[in-house]
Amino acid sequence: QVQLVESGGGLVQAGGSLRLSCAASGIIVRYKTMAWYRQAPGKQRELVAAVDLIRRTTYPDSVKGRFTISRDNAKNTVYLQMNNLEAEDTAVYYCNTFPAPAQWGQGTQVTVSS
Repeated sequence: QVQLVESGGGLVQAGGSLRLSCAASGIIVRYKTMAWYRQAPGKQRELVAAVDLIRRTTYPDSVKGRFTISRDNAKNTVYLQMNNLEAEDTAVYYCNTFPAPAQWGQGTQVTVSS
């Protein structure tokens, strides 16, 4: 059974930074393209970062240059470093596989105050 546990969210002022973690069990992240998604109130869930098996990364323009996804194979954990946060980044953040997500975890709330 796949289990993804996100952590590291919180309340931060605009311009600040947070580092999210995603501890995975039931899958081996080094053999998967892993991604971070977010869902803001009233909006659809969207992809914000992905890293493939050879560590190539992709980001939408909205976060490019501010967010960095990484993977620690030894810890079976995926990270999202978020810098220069903006109020528009406020959302619940989830990690999952890409493009076919497994069961979603509980996510971690990120709130950016302007």
